[in-house]
Amino acid sequence: MRDFYFPKGGLSMKPLNIPVGISDFSEIRKNGYYYVDKSFLIRELLKIPGTQVTLITRPRRFGKTLGMSMLASFFDIRKDSKESFQDLEISTCTDLCRTWQNQYPTIFISFRRVDGLTFSEASYMLATVISELYQEHSYLLDSPSFNAYDKNTFSKIASGITNPLELKDSLFFLTRMMQKRYGKPVILLIDEYDVPLDKAFQNGFYREMVSLIRGLFGMALKTNDSLQFAVLTGCMRISKESIFTGLNNFEVLSILNDQYDESFGFTDAEVKKILNDYNFKDHYLEVKEWYDGYHFGNTDIYCPWDVIQYCKSLYLDVSAKPQDFWSNSSGNAIVRRFIDKADISTRNEIERLIAGESIEKDVVSELTYDEIDKSIENLWSVLFTTGYLTHKGCTESGKYHLVIPNREIRNLFVKKIREWFSDVSRKDGKTLEEFCSVFIKKDSKKIEQIFGDYLWNTISIRDTAVAKENFIKYGIACYKKFSKVVIGE
Repeated sequence: MRDFYFPKGGLSMKPLNIPVGISDFSEIRKNGYYYVDKSFLIRELLKIPGTQVTLITRPRRFGKTLGMSMLASFFDIRKDSKESFQDLEISTCTDLCRTWQNQYPTIFISFRRVDGLTFSEASYMLATVISELYQEHSYLLDSPSFNAYDKNTFSKIASGITNPLELKDSLFFLTRMMQKRYGKPVILLIDEYDVPLDKAFQNGFYREMVSLIRGLFGMALKTNDSLQFAVLTGCMRISKESIFTGLNNFEVLSILNDQYDESFGFTDAEVKKILNDYNFKDHYLEVKEWYDGYHFGNTDIYCPWDVIQYCKSLYLDVSAKPQDFWSNSSGNAIVRRFIDKADISTRNEIERLIAGESIEKDVVSELTYDEIDKSIENLWSVLFTTGYLTHKGCTESGKYHLVIPNREIRNLFVKKIREWFSDVSRKDGKTLEEFCSVFIKKDSKKIEQIFGDYLWNTISIRDTAVAKENFIKYGIACYKKFSKVVIGE
């Protein structure tokens, strides 16, 4: 079992601040916020040489940005991070620190803000994010290593006034400039790499954004002699053929892999330590019920966002009750999308999940966003990779035993189903009109479909799947007898 490193002396005499919403590693360490040591990620990352690009996928709110900020603080040649890493686990690896700590030019960029209702808006936001990155490295303009053309190109991108070709070339160009300046290859860290694709999918310009991101990544990550290595994080593993075409030495580490299984999220031992340090150990069982249940690699993991938020609530009010912190931090559109597309069989499976049972499903580990809606099975995979479901092992045939991880996510499914029923009930008037219309037309197949759907929609979500199925069968049987009289079947 790995040792856990916390601030010296613990928190029993003088509790530290809880870093709710703070994902800057240096700020947390400098200002004395409580920090659960994840610095062993650095050692794991450097353990296997030769991998030029590593993609790590985890659900949202599992500490990906904080982890990337930690990597940037450790590697960046412009910083002196020895104090920030003092007493953390990585500081015991003296040879590694001597070779790597603050020894390489480093680029850290997040695509979290790349959003827009149109491709024009989203590409403008991408240009803005790139512009801000260039401004952060504006010191490069003072280097005598660059000619007037390089400086002019740099200034143009930094101003945000750039064309699509220059935007695609921007990360590659910056790595080349930094290598010239420092005489060393660059470490490139890209956080939330898939946000632009997710937003584009939701707003109808996915193919245009794929082309832009493919060009940006292709230039920066493929056969780039100015690159030492790159690390990308995101929620979903996007198909290599979609945006990583031709990329060599590319390693993908998802929630199914053992490597880095403790690097994002809190282990049970870490949660117990936090609760003990804040004298909240009596709340352990409710924290476990509400926020545990995820399974990454070979490790059971808690959602760190939930644990930190609840500790903050308890610190302010010892009688505070657990809440749906993670599920309330975004729109959860994927769950509603899934329920909207579910047929009776799938809805029965959802009922089983809510009841605490598991279901067996194949998990597609690599998708493109435009494949999500092609099959309900693809949506099962997306729910799994994005944290709405987890697994409890595999069958001999390779299917996964999928379950809802905890009480918080179970609440979310029930809430979304209730919203769906509410929306359906508002449409009952229109359904009745359509029902009467098809009766007049004597369209028996359409009548049976509408009648079956209506029976399903009007049953309480608390009814068992068997009861629903029997009720629907009984209703349709009655309809068939009735239809012989009314439309002469």
